[in-house]
Amino acid sequence: MTQTSIRPEDVKQLRERTGAGIMDCKRALTESGGDVEQAQAWLREKGLATAAKKAGRAAREGIVSSYIHHGSRLGVLLELNCETDFVARTEDFQQLARELAMQVAGLAPVYVSRDDVPAEVLEQQRREFAADAEREGRPADRIPMIVDGKLNKWLESVCLLEQPYRDSDQKIGDLISEKIALLGENIRVARFARMAVGESAADDVQDQEAA
Repeated sequence: MTQTSIRPEDVKQLRERTGAGIMDCKRALTESGGDVEQAQAWLREKGLATAAKKAGRAAREGIVSSYIHHGSRLGVLLELNCETDFVARTEDFQQLARELAMQVAGLAPVYVSRDDVPAEVLEQQRREFAADAEREGRPADRIPMIVDGKLNKWLESVCLLEQPYRDSDQKIGDLISEKIALLGENIRVARFARMAVGESAADDVQDQEAA
């Protein structure tokens, strides 16, 4: 299939879904035989590959974005880094920062990634999940597998990059990877702070542990 057979409306739809450039959308559609869903998956894989190549590059520029929920009882500050001030000033980058701040407000992650979870916290969760499995009378030889499954599910709830983006199959980490491919620079979440009236950071951790 040649590029001339790609429908403009499909290119437009793919751009709206992914934020990728026109030429990338055309190539994705060409590689996918004109199928928009497959083209979106192709772009996602391309983004993941690009992100892996750029992961080691320094990201010392960026912005601090904020989100204040309606009623001013919940707010988030989030620092998003990139490589250059030029990219930091683009609408795509700033929109990503806003989306991430809203994600933190809505799903209350505690850590940026799995690498940020302290070893002692992981060990405590393992012990608790193992104790739960024993109380439930699970076979001893299956407990390690059960613990691993519960621990993975817990990590997906408390780590921002592991959380689903807008109730989709796409994770926040995948969303960032797509933007890395689009903007051509390494992008990373440096830190965030979520504040709600009447709550403390300890409350957030306890709530996630209970989940």
